[in-house]
Amino acid sequence: MERILIVEALAAEAPRSAVTVCGWVRTRRDAKGFSFLELNDGSCLANIQCIVDAGTPAYEALGEVNTGAAVSVSGALVESPGKGQRWEVRAGELIVFGLADQGTFPLQKKRHSDEFLRTIAHLRSRTNKYGAAFRIRSETALAVHDFFRSRHFAYVHTPLLTGSDCEGAGEMFRVTTLAPGETRTDEDFFGRPCNLTVSGQLEAEALALGLGRVYTFGPTFRAENSNTARHAAEFWMIEPEMAFADLQDDMELGEGLTRHVIDHVLTRCGEDLALFDKYVDKGLADRLKSMIARPFARISYGEAVGILEDCGREFEFPVAFGADLQSEHERYLAEEHFRRPVVVYDYPKAIKAFYMRLNDDDETVAAMDVLVPRIGELIGGSQREERLDVLERRIREMGQDPADYWWYLDLRRFGSVPHAGFGLGFERLLMLLTGITNIRDVIPFPRTPGNLEF
Repeated sequence: MERILIVEALAAEAPRSAVTVCGWVRTRRDAKGFSFLELNDGSCLANIQCIVDAGTPAYEALGEVNTGAAVSVSGALVESPGKGQRWEVRAGELIVFGLADQGTFPLQKKRHSDEFLRTIAHLRSRTNKYGAAFRIRSETALAVHDFFRSRHFAYVHTPLLTGSDCEGAGEMFRVTTLAPGETRTDEDFFGRPCNLTVSGQLEAEALALGLGRVYTFGPTFRAENSNTARHAAEFWMIEPEMAFADLQDDMELGEGLTRHVIDHVLTRCGEDLALFDKYVDKGLADRLKSMIARPFARISYGEAVGILEDCGREFEFPVAFGADLQSEHERYLAEEHFRRPVVVYDYPKAIKAFYMRLNDDDETVAAMDVLVPRIGELIGGSQREERLDVLERRIREMGQDPADYWWYLDLRRFGSVPHAGFGLGFERLLMLLTGITNIRDVIPFPRTPGNLEF
C-alpha cells in the first residue's frame, strides 16, 4: 500500500480507498466505540485525524499508544464531517513502531518555553514552532539556490580548514593533531597552524576570477565568546563573488537576493509564516510584504552618521564619524527613519577589512551593508581591491603578513579585474523571516559558548 505524506493527504483532490500515513501521535482521544488519533509527520503544520473504530484490528493495536508514539495508519481517506479539516483517515490497520513513555516524554500539549526546548533540541523539531522554523529554513535555502542559478552563478565549495584569517579578527578555532602540551606546529598535520574558517570569501574570489560568477553557501565558525542572541560559534554564510563587477553591482545583487527570498517564503510558506505572525511576532507577514513593496533606500556612511546625529535619539553607543555603526544605529535607520531596508555604503577604511577597495579619497572603502528592520546588518560586502600595490599596503596596515596571502595576491598579478561580493548570514535571514529573536532558535543544534550537546 502506498505511503503518503500528511501534506499530500490533506491536499488530495478526491477520496482514496487505500492510503497509509506514518507519523507521531500528537493526541489520542477515546470515545464510546472509537478513538481519535491526531498524527503529524513533520511535512506540514497541520495534523491529520485518524478514526479507529472498535472491532477493527487497528483498535486492538492501540494499547499504550499516546502522545509521542510513532505509528503507521492504513485505511481510507474520506471527507471529514468535523470543522477545520477536509479529510480524515478511517483506519483499518495500525502498526506501532515505537511507544513514548508518558512518565518521561518531555513534550506535552502545554506550551514549552524556548529555553526549555533548547535543552531537548533532539526533540524540538516535533513542536509546531520549530517544525515550522526548520521547514522555512529548508525553503529559504532552496530560494537562495534558485536565485543564484537563475543568474548563472556557479555553486562552489570552499575549504572549512584554512591557514589564513580572512577577517583579521583572530577569533578562530584551532584544529590540530598535536597532543596536549605540544607546540611545534611544523610537526602538526599540515606543518603549520590550521583553523576552522570564518569565511569562504578569499577562495570564492579565486574561483570567480576563473568562473566569472560563483557563490558558496556553507558553515563558518567564529570563536567569539559571546552569549548574545545574535551570535553563534557555528553558522552558515551565503557568499557570492562576481568578476567584472563594482560596488553598484554588489548593492543590486544584495537587494535582489533579499527581495527574492522574502517573496519566495511569503509564497511558499504561508501556513508556517501564519504561525509566527500569530504567536511569535504579530504583523510579521505585513512587515515582510512592505519590505519588498518599494526599492531599498541607499545612503553613504557619512549621510547615515548625519541622520543619527540629528535624530534626537540618545543611543547607548555614541554616534561619531569613523566609528562602526552598532545594531541600535542600524535598526533606527531601517525601522524608524526609512521604515524599510537601507543600504549604507562607503565606510571609513579604518573599520573595514584589508580586501575592500580603497576609494579615491584614501579615507573610505567601497563597502556596503544591507540593514533591515528588527535585525540590523543582514549583508556585508564590498568591491574587492584589485590593485596589487594597494592590497599589499592594506594587508601590512592591518598587521598581517602579505606572504600568508601569496596566492590571493597572485590574483592581482595575473589578469586582475574589478570584482565584488558579500556575505549574508543565513541565520540572521531566518530571524528576519520568522520573527524569532534568538539565533539559537533558527539553528537545529546551536553551538554557543559552553554548549556542545547533541
